[in-house]
Amino acid sequence: VFDGGYGTSIQKFKLDEADYRGNLDLPMDQKGNNDLLCLTRPDIIEGIHTAYFDAGADMVETNTFSSTKIAMADYGCEHLVRDINVAAAKLARRAAEKAQAKDGRRRFVAGSIGPTNKTLSISPDVNDPSFRATDFQTMKNAFAEQVRALLDGGVDLLLPETSIDTLNMKATIFAIEEVFAERGVRVPVILSCTITDRSGRTLSGQTIEAFWYSVEHAKPLAVGLNCALGAAEMRPYVETLANNAPCFISLYPNAG
Repeated sequence: VFDGGYGTSIQKFKLDEADYRGNLDLPMDQKGNNDLLCLTRPDIIEGIHTAYFDAGADMVETNTFSSTKIAMADYGCEHLVRDINVAAAKLARRAAEKAQAKDGRRRFVAGSIGPTNKTLSISPDVNDPSFRATDFQTMKNAFAEQVRALLDGGVDLLLPETSIDTLNMKATIFAIEEVFAERGVRVPVILSCTITDRSGRTLSGQTIEAFWYSVEHAKPLAVGLNCALGAAEMRPYVETLANNAPCFISLYPNAG
C-alpha cells in the first residue's frame, strides 16, 4: 500500500512565503516550492510521511517530485538540488524507521523522480515544431544528479513517476543505469506513467502498450499508472498493462 498526495497535504497547512523560504537567501518568491520544505520545514514533511504510515501505508515517497536542476530553475534553487534530495530521503527514512519500530512491520522509502517541467518529444513553441526546451544529455545529467542524492539519502527504491513523455522516461532510465554502473550497486525501480485523458494516451501521444514496450528494457520491479484519472477511468489501461508486462503492476490514481 502506497502513500497519497503531498501537494494537497501541504496545502492544508496554509503556508506563506516565509515558511517556504526559511532562512535561505534566495532571489525569487518560493511560495509553492514544495520540495524546498524538506530543508525549511522538515517537521511538516516528516509529519506527512508519519501520517501516511499511521494510516496503513507500507511505503512513502520522498518529497522530491521537482528536485532536479531543470525543474528547480523556476525558483532559482538549482544549487540546492542535492541538499533537498538527501534531506528528503533522510526524512522519509526516519519516519519509516519510527513506524517500523512501533509494530515490527517493514516500511519502505521510494525516491520520487518527477518528469520535470519540460518534454523531449514535444515543442513548447507552436510556431516551431522542431524546437526543444532542453536536450537528452542535459535531462539525463539532471536525473543522474537526483538519483545519486536519493541513494545517498537512503531510499530503498527509485520511482520515476507521472511520465508524460516516454523520451523523458528514457533519459531517467539512462541516468539510473549510469549511476548503478558507476556505484556497482542496484536498487529496485518502479516506472509509472500518466494517461492524460480518456483517449488512453500519454501527453506525447503513446498508447499504454507502446509506453511499456519502450521501457521494458529497464526490467522494472513494477510498472504502472498514476495521476490524471480516477480509479474507475484507469481500470482498462491497468488491465492492458497487466496483459502485456510480466512484472508487478502499480496504481495510484488521483482522488478527483
